[in-house]
Amino acid sequence: MKTLSILITIVISLIGMKPNYIYDFSSDSKKDWQIVDDRVMGGVSQGGYQINEEGNGVFSGHVSLDNNGGFSSLRHPMEATNVKNYKKVVLRVKGDKKKYQFRLKTNNSDYYSYIQTFNTSGEWEEIEIPFKDFSPSFRGRALDMPNFPGLYIEEMRFLIANYKEEDFRLEIDWIALK
Repeated sequence: MKTLSILITIVISLIGMKPNYIYDFSSDSKKDWQIVDDRVMGGVSQGGYQINEEGNGVFSGHVSLDNNGGFSSLRHPMEATNVKNYKKVVLRVKGDKKKYQFRLKTNNSDYYSYIQTFNTSGEWEEIEIPFKDFSPSFRGRALDMPNFPGLYIEEMRFLIANYKEEDFRLEIDWIALK
């Protein structure tokens, strides 16, 4: 399947539509992603992160509601990336038919994130999320602020928090701008 992805990328590149990757798990450093679970507030959920044999990032684990928990996330702090000339983020993922969030921060020190929920089909797919659809949120609560301004990204995060106990697995090939 990785070979097909590379072949598609080569064909797209030849016809002038190459995606602008901001993270490609097959070529970027694998150590700059961090798990943040509800353990930071007393929960017992447990997420994990690894690179599989195909060179994809795999975010997997178990979400527990014990001790008022209920989430697991995979976070990537990064240098400020200018996204002014783009309209959306594109995720190439293979999920487990569960709902996830993709979160952005314009500044690592902000207490809030801009979030958008997406569903997975169980197959490889490209999820396109317009920047204008990312809404500000803090600890699951919507904030009375404008949506993502579309200027810079300093953090990306995948999160699962479906208000139920569940195992999860999200395989990630790349993240691009369009």
